[in-house]
Amino acid sequence: MWEALEELSWVKTMGSTGWIYTTISVTHYVTMFWFIGSIAFVDLRIMGLAARDRNIGELSRELFPWTWIGFALSMISGFLMFSTAAGEWAPSKHFHYKLAFIAVSVLFAVIVQKSAPKWSEPTETPSAAKLIALVSLLLWVATIVSGSLIPALEGLG
Repeated sequence: MWEALEELSWVKTMGSTGWIYTTISVTHYVTMFWFIGSIAFVDLRIMGLAARDRNIGELSRELFPWTWIGFALSMISGFLMFSTAAGEWAPSKHFHYKLAFIAVSVLFAVIVQKSAPKWSEPTETPSAAKLIALVSLLLWVATIVSGSLIPALEGLG
């Protein structure tokens, strides 16, 4: 099934044309750091480690639209990269771990986004909010690490 994706003419062209694949790769990494960076900034604010003078709810409202744009572009570019060697990537258990980390990380990002306005009301950010922000941040770090280790562990990439 995945090999059929690799055999599509546009996927073959994309994978065999250096500047196209490079552009997609750079787009993937830039947008990945864009969206994870914006999530991390909100998480760090919730934990009281960054932008202490900023209201959590306001900061969240300003950054999360950019987060989701970056996330969408990263997912699209990631799928395009995957499509060029889908038959090799799809069975990889480490790739499955990365996808699982992404899913759980996105869930925590949504929780943070939805909860941020409530967390900005008290004078002291609730401990539970700080813990959720810490877990969110650690999950994104785990996602990045798991993705970067796949080539070394599986010989892919």
